Amino acid sequence: MKLPVAAAVVAACAAMLGAGLAWGADSPADEASNKVAHALLKELIEINTTDSVGNVTTAAEAMAKRFRDAGFPAADVVVIGGANPKKKNLVVRLHGTGKHKPVLLNGHLDVVEARREDWTTDPFKLVEKDGFFYGRGSSDMKDSDAIMVATLLRMKQEGYKPDRDIILALTADEEGGCCNGVDWLVKNRRDLVDAAFVINTDGWSIESEKGVPKEFRLGATEKVYADYQLSVTNRGGHSSEPRPDNAIYQMAQALLNVARYQFPFELNNVTRPYYERRATLVGGERAADIRGILKNPPDAAAVARLGRDPAENGIMRTNCVATRLDAGHANNALPQRATANINCRILPGHSPEEVRQQLIKVIADPAVTVRYVADNGAVADVAPDRRGFPPPPLNPEVVKPLEAVVASMWPGLPILPFMDAGASDAIYTNAAGMPTYGIAGIAIDSDDVRAHGRDERVGVASFYAGNVFFYRYLKAMTSQR
Repeated sequence: MKLPVAAAVVAACAAMLGAGLAWGADSPADEASNKVAHALLKELIEINTTDSVGNVTTAAEAMAKRFRDAGFPAADVVVIGGANPKKKNLVVRLHGTGKHKPVLLNGHLDVVEARREDWTTDPFKLVEKDGFFYGRGSSDMKDSDAIMVATLLRMKQEGYKPDRDIILALTADEEGGCCNGVDWLVKNRRDLVDAAFVINTDGWSIESEKGVPKEFRLGATEKVYADYQLSVTNRGGHSSEPRPDNAIYQMAQALLNVARYQFPFELNNVTRPYYERRATLVGGERAADIRGILKNPPDAAAVARLGRDPAENGIMRTNCVATRLDAGHANNALPQRATANINCRILPGHSPEEVRQQLIKVIADPAVTVRYVADNGAVADVAPDRRGFPPPPLNPEVVKPLEAVVASMWPGLPILPFMDAGASDAIYTNAAGMPTYGIAGIAIDSDDVRAHGRDERVGVASFYAGNVFFYRYLKAMTSQR
């Protein structure tokens, strides 16, 4: 006989309690929430939300139904967006006492492309094996989307009344496309998302080694994202009569010049204190190198050694890398055109136009044009002059409950202010005057980051502990005296 869903969950929780609770849970309620989070993760991953053939609106509507079924009023569950019917956003509000201005939780529903032939599993099926959940978006960032939804559903079920409204925005096109959802909401429906500050759960906060948490990274600033189109054109001709001005060769040389170039080493008012704290937490050559880069002037050998680690290199300098290449039009013809995309993650304080000018110098070939590619795909001769936003102050309303919950779940785990080497929708919320902080309770090993790559995955234990963390953190943050 099949038990009703609620009864089945209670029975399963009771059985787990008798055997000893797992995955960071301290109660049957935690276990029940973990089950809900798992179901949400499965549902989200199995909805394709890529830019090419996916549909973010389908995912937004699926989550909206979850909220309506849980008793959220229809007026507080809004699916809305611009002209593209596949790029709608979900905005949900859990009403509080109004003692404080709302907090906005932000996450994106879209994911990068994934080809089945590149993966060992179907990227759009949630697969559990070897202690991991596999699927496109499992770590970027449908895991956090599922956790945020599960948390608000749990709070609604409990009848919890926060001291401020909690707003959740699940949005489109953070990974690139025509219709960024956060940007649209801020410009067109600020009333739906206006908040004192923003918690952006994109990614993960806990750096671990072989599953053991080492540090909790509080996102305090991030790099500026920019794409550039490199192009070469010439008259082409018959392949039986090759010439030195071959568009493919010229592009290849330009890309090699970019590959060989390193932008200058630089620390700022987030990365310097981050490394100062790190130097006390690690040992051996790594600690010596960190102390070396903190010197004035920095030790060049230490910078070089530390920079061999891609993760460290991403913190220490602006980085540009080739990500796409297209050339030629026929096997038996000289290429008339070659194009490439260069993706850059720019340190705060430097603008996309500044980097475009540096790329022109590095390529050193007037036949290769370097143009800026906007978020909507439009190509321009000049890039924006935005230089990234200074880090927001570390708000005690955000930090104090974080310190308490981290200490309770991972005693002794240090919390470090951190600059994200990637980029997120924080660029829009910070620009709108809503200080934004990167916080998620997910732990990922530093040598197993698979976001945007093949066989993307998140640890089962990490996911469930992250779900328990976020519930406790959000509750602590919205019940302060």
